[in-house]
Amino acid sequence: MTWSETELVARAARGEADATAALLAGVRPTVIRYCRARLGPVGGAYTTADDVAQDVCIALLQALPRYRQQGVPFSAFVYGISARKVADAQRAAMRHLSAAVPSQRTGPDPLDRPDDSPGPEQQAMANDQARRLARLLNLLPDPQREIIVLRVAVGLTADEVGVWLNMSAGAVRVAQSRALARLRTLADDLRDDIAHQPALDGGPA
Repeated sequence: MTWSETELVARAARGEADATAALLAGVRPTVIRYCRARLGPVGGAYTTADDVAQDVCIALLQALPRYRQQGVPFSAFVYGISARKVADAQRAAMRHLSAAVPSQRTGPDPLDRPDDSPGPEQQAMANDQARRLARLLNLLPDPQREIIVLRVAVGLTADEVGVWLNMSAGAVRVAQSRALARLRTLADDLRDDIAHQPALDGGPA
């Protein structure tokens, strides 16, 4: 049986198990892509992002009985929960980094553990690219950054992003174009900064 999204959400909100399962199956892949795009890999894996995606699904289940159709698309409701959970995870990560003291670490050094991840050179290059991309994205205003993440990383259409962010598809496309232009300018500036940095060993740059 095929239900419309409105009917599916209403049935899930009433606690119907098959509707709830179908609803989660529909939103979970998008939630995972969003969390992975916003949080990125840690140690070459997306464990943290996937854990946050699971938290989003749990929070969604808990919120479903209270959800009411009030002119706001359900996907925008899901996005709101996802964005809050990602922000919580980012704040927790910052607190963890601030509290971390190397001398208090216990157990074996993670660098001593066997690892089947990419080699040091490949990992260093990937990490460097990820850091540069994250740095550039963080220089964008929040709305532009969200649009780039949702359009490019998550793979949503302009119409879908518009639903998530309560914008028209045309406004999404205009904002995306401006964000990409801004990213190109920032990337050029970053390359110029790197090119003019003195060599760390005192030799020629």
